[in-house]
Amino acid sequence: MVLGTDRRVLVLALARMADAIANSFLIIVLPLYVASGAVSIEALVGTRVLGLVVTEELLIGVVLSLFGFLNSLSQPLTGRLSDRTGRRRVYILFGLGLLAVASAGYLVVESYYAVVLVRALQGIGAAFTIPCTIALVNELATTESRGGNFGLFNTFRLLGFGFGPIVAGTVVAAGPYEFAVAGGGTLSGFDAAFLVAVFGAVVSFGLVTLFVSDTEGTTASAGDDISLAVRDPDGTHLLDPVFTLAVATLCMAIGIALFATLQETINTRLDQPPFLFGAQFAAVVLANVVFQIPVGRASDRFGRRPFLVVGFALLVPSVLAQGIVTTTGGMLVARILHGVAVAMVFAPGLALAGDLATEGQSGTQLSLLTMAFGLGTALGPLASGYLVRFGFVVPFAFGAGLGVLGLLLVVTQVEETLPGAAEPDESAVPQD
Repeated sequence: MVLGTDRRVLVLALARMADAIANSFLIIVLPLYVASGAVSIEALVGTRVLGLVVTEELLIGVVLSLFGFLNSLSQPLTGRLSDRTGRRRVYILFGLGLLAVASAGYLVVESYYAVVLVRALQGIGAAFTIPCTIALVNELATTESRGGNFGLFNTFRLLGFGFGPIVAGTVVAAGPYEFAVAGGGTLSGFDAAFLVAVFGAVVSFGLVTLFVSDTEGTTASAGDDISLAVRDPDGTHLLDPVFTLAVATLCMAIGIALFATLQETINTRLDQPPFLFGAQFAAVVLANVVFQIPVGRASDRFGRRPFLVVGFALLVPSVLAQGIVTTTGGMLVARILHGVAVAMVFAPGLALAGDLATEGQSGTQLSLLTMAFGLGTALGPLASGYLVRFGFVVPFAFGAGLGVLGLLLVVTQVEETLPGAAEPDESAVPQD
């Protein structure tokens, strides 16, 4: 046990961090790789597909978005498969192996369609890894430790996701690399970056192989009676609470992803250099890293729902403020508050869903939340890129509106799962 956490949870968190570093590497590397001429796209640029003129930017966007959509939409299927068979570890290893093989594929592909195929395989690999890992973290926890476990897990994942892009640009820029051993040779910066992605997946595979096992309860409760509910089966509320949390998570994730698309617009509006945008972008991740573990552990003591309510209540003004502020410092403060709000929602939300998950159905039910988060991060940039044409504040007003929806859903459709937990004062919260 480390800081009260099961060793297997810590190993899964470390494995997820290594995997996140590998995947986030490619967010930076793939656009540079496609634009560098290493992949043949000349025959595609300028053609029309479904009435749209194909541009280099569109081709890059397809490659980046494909991972998110395939990953997210496949997660309920892979989560259900792991529930039916009562096995998590084997699917985690399969997904990590597929990620490693697909990442190695970038070393040999030369056509754009081959890059798309490799990216699709990566998305499928992640779809096996993520819901099964989340389900196993849930099953290794107790009601008293679930929030802390998810806080720890999310912290390591975010560290990997935030650290990867920083290193990726350096690795690419420092190439080519000369080798004096084994007859010598040259390795391009792109190939070096792809090898780092392979290495990250291999490290994760090794950690899970050596130190992680399925729980006895998972295997014993495997079966075919697995379902997802939209309506509350108890009839207490209109919507099933796990489904409600998934919709609220989607609202939160879209709000997180609105910012990245607007880099040039934000820099012009605030009259700031690009590196300050990078600091503002990272502020949400850093605030998450700082607050995930303490918030998760506090939710084990004081309850999940109070943090969800306060988190969404803070989310609304912090997102809206990003469309209103006119100074660099103001934007940084708004982004930090946004990150704190996300931290108050994410770990307690997963923990509450884990509390509610039926025995043997963690993979299926928790995959709703991980799918919702992935879809939100894929849809957010598309939404902001479209809505900004109506005014700079509009994308952020849209994100704040989604935050209000998430708040109303939590207040009206979700009950506390920890006996005796304190409830927040909801007298000032809008009711249906």
